[in-house]
Amino acid sequence: MRTRHFAQLVGLSALWGASFLFLRIASPALGPLTLAGLRVSLAIVALVLIMRALRQPWPWKHWRELAMLGALTVALPFLLYAWAALRLPAGYSALLNTTAVLFGTLASAWFKEDTLTVRKLLGCAVGFVGVALIVQLGPVRLDGPTLVAVVACIIASCCYGASTPLMKRATTRMEPLAIAAGIHVAALVFVTPGALWALPQANFTPAAMFSVLVLGVLTSGVAYWIHLRIIRQVSPVAAISPAFMIPVFGVTWGHLFLGEELSSGIFVGGALVLLATALVTGFNPFKRWLAASPAP
Repeated sequence: MRTRHFAQLVGLSALWGASFLFLRIASPALGPLTLAGLRVSLAIVALVLIMRALRQPWPWKHWRELAMLGALTVALPFLLYAWAALRLPAGYSALLNTTAVLFGTLASAWFKEDTLTVRKLLGCAVGFVGVALIVQLGPVRLDGPTLVAVVACIIASCCYGASTPLMKRATTRMEPLAIAAGIHVAALVFVTPGALWALPQANFTPAAMFSVLVLGVLTSGVAYWIHLRIIRQVSPVAAISPAFMIPVFGVTWGHLFLGEELSSGIFVGGALVLLATALVTGFNPFKRWLAASPAP
């Protein structure tokens, strides 16, 4: 993996780490259904403007594929994470999101888009340990709604991970920007009925509206476009690896903007997460230097 791809994955982790913070702010005010509808709509606006600026055509002949990807990668995860945000702290959702790497690794091997190796499986294990140290799960009451919210996060992560090799295949037939726009348009069809039904109960506070603006334009529209561009160049497992780094940024943003206390495991856990990402992606910043070094 090239250094610029690794840097882009880190940048995506920063964006998606912030998304859990904004979900915790927006979901209680707007409601999960309305939040999902607004988020998808704003992503479409941003992507349409970019498509017009770059004069890219819409990939309507692939509408069946886009509809499936829109349901798996946008509509269902957005709804599930928004609903879970009503019951789970942002750190818990971010931690559960890391299971997307495991699902993506298994799905990529199943679809023969990647191979299972000891290094990648070790990276998954190291990543889970690192994230656990960062989040340091606290005393959350394990009642029925909490357990259902946990299951919702795992299902959403499964959708992300399992669909990554399918997104990789889609980039061989369509441009990343066109895919990003197409799947959000398809997702809007799925989420609009629920969003309209729940709209009268939504509370449009300034904080909620700012949060959904960031969620729609940046963490959905722009981030999905960047992610699809990376998927075209790297393996599906490498492309899903930002899930390991998301809790690092989620905890950091919470500390900087909400005054949340940093866990004692943030530094050790962060180092383990970076190691896990390097193992999964195969990124070695010293590879070029070692190759250029003269043999003894």
